[in-house]
Amino acid sequence: MPIHPNWPAILGASITGLILLRLILSYKSILYLFSRWWRWLDEKAQVYQYFEIPRFSQTGEEAENPLYRKAVSYVASLPSLEDSDSASLFFSPARKPSDFSLSLRLGPGQTVQDSFQGARLSWNNPGGGGPPRLVLRVRRQDRTRVLRPYLQYVESIADETEARRRDLKLFTNSTSGADRGHVWTAVAFTHPASIDTLAMDQELKTRIRTDLESFLKGHDYYHSLGRVWRRSYLLYGAPGTGKSSFAAAMARFLGYDVYDVDLTRVAGSELQTLLARTTPKSLILMEDLDRHLADGTVHLSEILNFMDGIFSCCGEERVMVFTMSSDDKEGGIDPAVLRPGRLDVHIHFPMCDFAAFKSLAGNYLGIKDHKLYPQVEEEFQSGARLSPAEVGEIMITNRGSPSRAIKTVIGALQHTSRSVSVTRRLDDSRVGEEPNGLQFGRDSTIKEFKKLYGFIKVKSRREGHPTTEGIPATPLSNGNEKEG
Repeated sequence: MPIHPNWPAILGASITGLILLRLILSYKSILYLFSRWWRWLDEKAQVYQYFEIPRFSQTGEEAENPLYRKAVSYVASLPSLEDSDSASLFFSPARKPSDFSLSLRLGPGQTVQDSFQGARLSWNNPGGGGPPRLVLRVRRQDRTRVLRPYLQYVESIADETEARRRDLKLFTNSTSGADRGHVWTAVAFTHPASIDTLAMDQELKTRIRTDLESFLKGHDYYHSLGRVWRRSYLLYGAPGTGKSSFAAAMARFLGYDVYDVDLTRVAGSELQTLLARTTPKSLILMEDLDRHLADGTVHLSEILNFMDGIFSCCGEERVMVFTMSSDDKEGGIDPAVLRPGRLDVHIHFPMCDFAAFKSLAGNYLGIKDHKLYPQVEEEFQSGARLSPAEVGEIMITNRGSPSRAIKTVIGALQHTSRSVSVTRRLDDSRVGEEPNGLQFGRDSTIKEFKKLYGFIKVKSRREGHPTTEGIPATPLSNGNEKEG
């Protein structure tokens, strides 16, 4: 077959046409090329000033420049580094051998863009020979206005990033001789809970995350208001609803150490001294506050003094978390404790519902849907309840078979539904029961209760005493019952 004499021109035209077609179809490529051209043109028209940040001081390589380490940490956190033409990828060993993480760094000869208060800046790693260094480029007209605030901003972001990456510790107060209640014992804090993995309403998690992020960046704001830089949370709900896991997730999100205060090991008068020995960037946890107040382990005045007293004036950059094992926060604790300024954020932890069940199934069993879900939803709608801890334990035990796990959950829901129904019928039948009278288990029957109640009435009449009918029972005081 003869070859067309103009085949080179035809081939060249075809290749050119394909390239043009590719550019036309790739809208992002065109925008990218245009932005690069505009950036080059802008750079030629502007006058810049360059600031070199060496890793080591001129006195010797032993003295490291702290600003260099903070600048490297800040640049690695820039979103624009992920979108740059090239970046160096590093393997970062984690606390556990089984874990690892990858991080981007500004490699030799690479540049990344940034912006601050309307000014455009860039970081460059010149590479080449000599000690490592970074170069910050600022437009001369913006230097006076943004350079110092920008470097302060770089330092704050770097400190926040490093705080989240550091090894966290869990402190518990122990009892030791003359220093009774004043000794903190530290162990590694390895709780894996995170806000993302919690079985909570997604909108609520978003609001909590936003509140914590606002607190982290709020140093100047709090001081401008004349307020101590701290935040307090109340987590309340029945046992097993995830309050402790949520506190752990908060600590991991903030990058704070945890001080777990055991109120049974410290006298109320020593509480201020104990808490004054905590450090900044810490989460102070007091669990079952309502139960300790009811038992007399700690007095209300001591808690109020702690919230309002000396510690409030010297306890910067701390988050305080109190938990209550009751769904009724107002009935379980004095209103003076609940007011804003003492407990800023109140979060209720309900029993598991169908939405929380689906979230738990996704985390524990790795499934998003199942043919038994309609039956599970029906059980929840009938009023049956389990705590998230109970559902999670069932799923862990049966993690090898999602169907078996869900069937077990359905059986547990049916059992609790029957128990609640029997309990309600028993409560309805306790007409005129004396306070602190006989207690009946869930397996008791209506018939047995009526027989016993009839026996009491007959005996009372024989002895000439009036019956208990018509006498209102004194309600049990909230908060006096211990957890089972």
